[in-house]
Amino acid sequence: MSVQPRDRGRKLGAVVKSNSHCDYVVQLSTERDVIDPPTTSDYGFGQFVTLETEQQHWAVGIIYNSQLFNPAFLNSGPQLTSAPDPLFTPDLIQETKTLLNVVLVGSLARQGKQTYGQQGIPRTVVPVNTPVYCMNTKQRHQFHLNAENQPQFKYYGHLLSCGGAFATQLTQQVLTELSHSGLFTDADQRALDVLCKELTWKNTLGAMG
Repeated sequence: MSVQPRDRGRKLGAVVKSNSHCDYVVQLSTERDVIDPPTTSDYGFGQFVTLETEQQHWAVGIIYNSQLFNPAFLNSGPQLTSAPDPLFTPDLIQETKTLLNVVLVGSLARQGKQTYGQQGIPRTVVPVNTPVYCMNTKQRHQFHLNAENQPQFKYYGHLLSCGGAFATQLTQQVLTELSHSGLFTDADQRALDVLCKELTWKNTLGAMG
């Protein structure tokens, strides 16, 4: 059963397009859109997010890239001021935007009172304009538990394949944060540590090459 949104973190923005079934582009909200826009600490590299409306939770994703779009940069004509006046050039102000690339890694589901993660590529297509929110610590914990309340990390290969140009760095960051979360114990913790060491070694070799 699909989980209904609750205990959500700060709203970041909304889906504006997709590059593939599991690669979405989110336009960040600004002070022109909301009273309390997100800060830079809310949408950093590796931030877990949820894509959901009041009626339906669609997917869980991870921010893997960002793009700044500034139309003034392409304007080679004469300029009277360094910054556009919002009174005379409202369209130019509005077109200055931040875009976030998000890779989908699963979704949240509910069974009774338990919320757990369904990890992997989501089957459904997330609609345009779907709101995107930061995942809080509780939600990230729930996403890394399966229906049997056991720790899980099944999107490792998917993240390496679909995490963009910085996929190994992104996966290593996620692994390190999970390793320090205290969620995994015994054999699961040792497996995480091994994966972290392997990726650290791979990134080190890549930097030396």
